[in-house]
Amino acid sequence: MERISYNEVPKGMFDAVMTTENYVNNSPLPMQLLELIRYRTSLLNGCAYCVDMHTKELKHTGETETRIHALGIWQSTPYFTQKEQAVLAFTDALTLLNTAPITTSLFTELSSYFNKEEIGHLSLAIAQINTWNRLMKSFEFTPGNHKVVENEH
Repeated sequence: MERISYNEVPKGMFDAVMTTENYVNNSPLPMQLLELIRYRTSLLNGCAYCVDMHTKELKHTGETETRIHALGIWQSTPYFTQKEQAVLAFTDALTLLNTAPITTSLFTELSSYFNKEEIGHLSLAIAQINTWNRLMKSFEFTPGNHKVVENEH
């Protein structure tokens, strides 16, 4: 049972969050990479609603079942490029925040594939999905209802 239904969300709240979402979606980052970030973050946060949503969105981008299923253990698989591994490591570090700083080696690795503007967009994309995860876990939206909108991507 949802704690807060879609209709009970404070007026304008989702509009505010969607402003950032739309900014990220219109960044130069490929949608498939954004969806990898969103799915990985949702797995780490245990957000059932978002895992369901981003599984569907990843499939819509053409992602393979093998890679989708492997995202939970990406470090142990050969399925992700070095560039994707750098992004996934950064995603993990920004999602599983602790008192330790983001390491220089992690940032250096990321910088070998992305410029500072792109790293800014990656950082916001990771922060954004963490926001959605926290909202959906708090409200307990029921997973399984998301439908991919064809013209969305």
